[in-house]
Amino acid sequence: MPESALLFIHCLSGLHPGSGTALGVVDLPVQRERHTDWPTVPGSSLKGVLRAACSAAAEREDETLFAAFGPETGNASDHAGALSISDARLFAFPVRSLKGVFAWATCGDALSRLRRDLEVLGGDGFPDAPETGENRAACVDGSPLLVDGDRVVLEEFEFERAGGGGEAAAVADWIARRAVSDEPTAARLKKHLVVIGGDEFTHFARHATEVTARVGLDPERKTVRDGALFYEEFLPPETLFYAVVTAERSRREGAAMNAGEVLGWLRRTAPRFLRIGGGETVGKGLCAVRFAAPAEEAAP
Repeated sequence: MPESALLFIHCLSGLHPGSGTALGVVDLPVQRERHTDWPTVPGSSLKGVLRAACSAAAEREDETLFAAFGPETGNASDHAGALSISDARLFAFPVRSLKGVFAWATCGDALSRLRRDLEVLGGDGFPDAPETGENRAACVDGSPLLVDGDRVVLEEFEFERAGGGGEAAAVADWIARRAVSDEPTAARLKKHLVVIGGDEFTHFARHATEVTARVGLDPERKTVRDGALFYEEFLPPETLFYAVVTAERSRREGAAMNAGEVLGWLRRTAPRFLRIGGGETVGKGLCAVRFAAPAEEAAP
């Protein structure tokens, strides 16, 4: 039987998962889901990054790597790899806050999708998300995001605090235990997660990204070369994604592995940090990754 895990991705620097369709002034936008307009990372990109990272970690390409990810391009017709990786789905987006510096914003739609994917994989125990309406936000009791105890101000928008502080705390605790690996970030996430409406979440995911001007200079005149000015969109540091990783038995002759062994090898071999997307040479794309089995209890 197939074995599955959730792969959580925590952006530590700006991330450019390209390329989206350039419709405005941004020449290199990020990739987005067609139906939600939320940023996404294609599963093919994640699989390629993981393959390269596992090959480097093992210091060679061996039978196990080919069994898990498939053979080299020239022999791709021999057999399929044992691993499949979904597109990475956005579930928490960092947004500037009047108090508390910034919040991780999420919404009921994103949390419902995470719950559904977890249930499909055979996991359970995801807490109920608090109900919010337009211009209303739910956060933990005593959150540092609160202004005068009853309001949250994100970017230029003011939200009235909704009920459900206990439900928000349960959601924040579940995410913090699984999605991030360093204790200071986990502790901060438990206090700085805020649940808002889907329309407001979509607005931030669409408009609260970073747009950077990139230039190429003429070495003699120190001016921008013709055609060398362009604008590139990045997702901000602290953005949180998850992807579904599924393993099946090996199809490679001479490399007999069941689904559990394939997934176990990936979890042992994949490094804690990956470079994803474009802009690696300018310090972009550094992400912390963490695997979580659907039914396993995360460490406190």
